[in-house]
Amino acid sequence: MSSSSTQARVVSVNLARVRPNPCEEAATTGIDKRPTLGPVLVRAPGTKADGIGSGLAGDAIGNRADHGGDDQAVYAYAREDLDHWAGVLGRALASGSFGENLTTEGIDVNEALIGERWIIGDQVELQVTDPRIPCATFRGWIDEPGWLKAFTAAAIPGAYLRVVTPGSISAGDEITVSHRPDHEITVSVVFRALTREPELLPSILAAADLPDETRTMASEGRTFSIP
Repeated sequence: MSSSSTQARVVSVNLARVRPNPCEEAATTGIDKRPTLGPVLVRAPGTKADGIGSGLAGDAIGNRADHGGDDQAVYAYAREDLDHWAGVLGRALASGSFGENLTTEGIDVNEALIGERWIIGDQVELQVTDPRIPCATFRGWIDEPGWLKAFTAAAIPGAYLRVVTPGSISAGDEITVSHRPDHEITVSVVFRALTREPELLPSILAAADLPDETRTMASEGRTFSIP
């Protein structure tokens, strides 16, 4: 739903305000992300087992077994899509409301291709890897009846990205698509395949840059169960 009619840019860089998590086994959650002033260092955090979690210095992830690591180093969501949900929910949604690290503008995050690369500002290069899969923490955080089903049906999940070239990102930095792979597998298509349209699973294997976990799920015909 987001647009690419204007120069793409970072609206805000958002870091976690850690809080207790009553929704999952993890004691805390970093879903409450708030815009921050000044540049933020972005670097590859390593595997989930390494325990760093987020690719942004100063950020936090509560459930590191299922979130974070190199393939989920950065989470981006479009300001345009937040505005869509604000209309649906009937309430304002500040940047960072969906737990995203980067709130973007002018780039259709959900139509980004798996493996697509973005240059942000003068230094950082990121690569699109996967859609966000909604979890119990997200349901509790938004606190609306039927939220996960509505989010899944819309298929505008936002994108995870891995860090190719580290550096600093600030609000206002331009986003330039530096590479688009030669396939048609978008973030939205992968999300639909992994949730409500399993018939799409074989097709997403055409994206060479799919994370190993996602590729294994697609190869085995497995999907996520959304409550």
